[in-house]
Amino acid sequence: MNSLFPESLRNQLYHSGVIAVLILDRVDDAVPVAQALLAGGVNCIELTLRTHVAFDCLKQIRREVPEMTVGVGTILTPQQAEQAKEAGASFGVAPGMNPKVVAEAARIGLPFAPGVCTPTDIELAIAEGCHVFKFFPSEPCGGLPYLRTIAAPFLHLGVQFIPLGGLNAKNAEIYLQEPSVLALGGSWLAPKDLIVNQNWKKIEALAASIQHTLQRVRR
Repeated sequence: MNSLFPESLRNQLYHSGVIAVLILDRVDDAVPVAQALLAGGVNCIELTLRTHVAFDCLKQIRREVPEMTVGVGTILTPQQAEQAKEAGASFGVAPGMNPKVVAEAARIGLPFAPGVCTPTDIELAIAEGCHVFKFFPSEPCGGLPYLRTIAAPFLHLGVQFIPLGGLNAKNAEIYLQEPSVLALGGSWLAPKDLIVNQNWKKIEALAASIQHTLQRVRR
């Protein structure tokens, strides 16, 4: 259905249920964070390109925690899409819908989810061959009621969404119950203060908590 997001990857992300969104300032933190998340049952990560060490972190995790599926987020340029592919990213994500970035992702075979927050964004993305979207920023845009409204005209096309922005352990369950939600972007799973303090046990506990929710909702 969607050359930019293979069905096998869709299924994998659906069963994963949550993608831990990470902002890492130190390469040395990459593997311990990934190991803590995996120990808690979270097996998918989005490494954001908000720091200069993101690609090095990606390579470290792929080498030392091969069970983890690792994507790259905050892809803003075609060149970054190329770098993500070369570094071994399993998928790419963007905060917005940039046709040039989507076209490059398609050219190089990088599974890609552009960011959307309006019906126009969705139409533009569908025109470029996309059917999986990052819904961002989710809660500030209106949350699940708003997502239901803008998604309704397109659901017959098989579109799915990865909400991110304002999600947390309290509202995760209601999002996961929504049929159009593929997975959640979970920035609350490994917040910066826990990473700085190397509190890997707390990160593991947060991951285990969302896994309990997933087992209840998507078993």
